[in-house]
Amino acid sequence: MGRFELITGPMSCGKTEELIRRIKRCVIAGQDILVFSPVIDDRAKGEIIKSRNGSTFKTIKIKEAKDILKHVKESTEVIAIDEMQFFDEGILEVIKTLIKTKRIIGCGLDLDFKGEPFGYMPQLMCYATTVDKLTAICMKCHKDNATHSQRLINGEPASKDSPLVLIGAEEAYEARCIECWECD
Repeated sequence: MGRFELITGPMSCGKTEELIRRIKRCVIAGQDILVFSPVIDDRAKGEIIKSRNGSTFKTIKIKEAKDILKHVKESTEVIAIDEMQFFDEGILEVIKTLIKTKRIIGCGLDLDFKGEPFGYMPQLMCYATTVDKLTAICMKCHKDNATHSQRLINGEPASKDSPLVLIGAEEAYEARCIECWECD
């Protein structure tokens, strides 16, 4: 009955857009669905998730992963979770609990700007029934094979000693292929 679909990849590859697309299909099917996102992600104002192309969907903002379980009812069929890389270690237990009886659709960055696995995403990939790794257009060479998120400070690549989490969009990050990605 249960399954966990994980959508991953770099900034600007369409992770949230794909999550919203799948959520809307669940709505059309009349399924009871809950959508969650971390409080730390404040790019979209209000209780919504928002893709770069403007698609939105109502969400429940939570601080700790365990809070997801407080909202899930027996009648809940689908749980969607945006920006999974920002959740604490409790996200692993939440997924292991819900995957037994629910369909979970989640998305998040697989790598941080340093090119290292981001948060608990490696473990989440192991629990996933399916993993869809998306790519983006490299904003430097314009090839369709960007797998990394380049952090920018004043238009230049950030150094590895920059803070790990910096919530931002086009002003702070751009997608890059491995050949164009820069990190000291």
